[in-house]
Amino acid sequence: MPSTPAPSSPGVRPRSFAAFLDHPALTVAGNRHRRMRAQNLIVEWIEAGTEPFEVESTAEMLLVFPDAGAVISPAGQGPSGVVPHAGCVCVLAAGRSSVRLAVPGTCAVIASNRPDIEPATVLNESAYAEPDARIKPTGRPFRRKPGAPLVQVFEMAKVPAPADNPRLKMLQTDTLSINWVEYHGVRDRTALSPHSHSDLEQGSLALAGNFIHHLRVNWGKDANLWRDDEHLAAPSPSLVVVPVDLVHTTEGVGDGHHLLIDLFSPPREDFIARGWVHNAGDYSASAASA
Repeated sequence: MPSTPAPSSPGVRPRSFAAFLDHPALTVAGNRHRRMRAQNLIVEWIEAGTEPFEVESTAEMLLVFPDAGAVISPAGQGPSGVVPHAGCVCVLAAGRSSVRLAVPGTCAVIASNRPDIEPATVLNESAYAEPDARIKPTGRPFRRKPGAPLVQVFEMAKVPAPADNPRLKMLQTDTLSINWVEYHGVRDRTALSPHSHSDLEQGSLALAGNFIHHLRVNWGKDANLWRDDEHLAAPSPSLVVVPVDLVHTTEGVGDGHHLLIDLFSPPREDFIARGWVHNAGDYSASAASA
């Protein structure tokens, strides 16, 4: 099972963590699948050959292709999305689609709902036997504007970072948003960003390089509920899910390429309001959230 420490404070739930390659894969048609979740989203890490695999969601999905191009075929539509090469992210319309990698490689599928996944196959499913009422529900906070393609491909090397936040590139779907954090070499230890969230979880999906997730529970009046700081070593591929009120920051360590994707559901409306989300203009607020 993935690493989930026992709770010691009713105010801060345990974090979940899994280094995917440390866990047995579910093999389907020769492709290897590993799954993990947060309260509002599911991440599927797929090691695939060139045999197709299927994905399904009732909302839009994000597909990340770290090391291979692909062809995506929404059900009943034929091939309608071509991923030209590694380093692309796709926004895929709701429904069922077939995905075929151009060469053997990997893919991460991020969705707020996956009716095609059995809960028992999710590594940390037991961590969500009781939901956290503080977490803002996903709902359907945004609606894509008319005329969008079924598959939208973003070459991340060409996506601009916000001028006032150059470390991050950001994308959204109708129910998700991501921060794409990519750099070479170690992260500057004098410029880390410890913070916490009061009404959302954050997933941090490591796709290249080694990281340390620094985690802290703030002290309250009751010292019996204090916890030691944790400095969690995270290879790639891995996922940590940071709960409400847990202070966190992540440091890339070692030489070479680092790629970390932060995951949120519902989308980060604060980032959208600041103009940081690259494709926010493709969406409007739904009537329910307006």
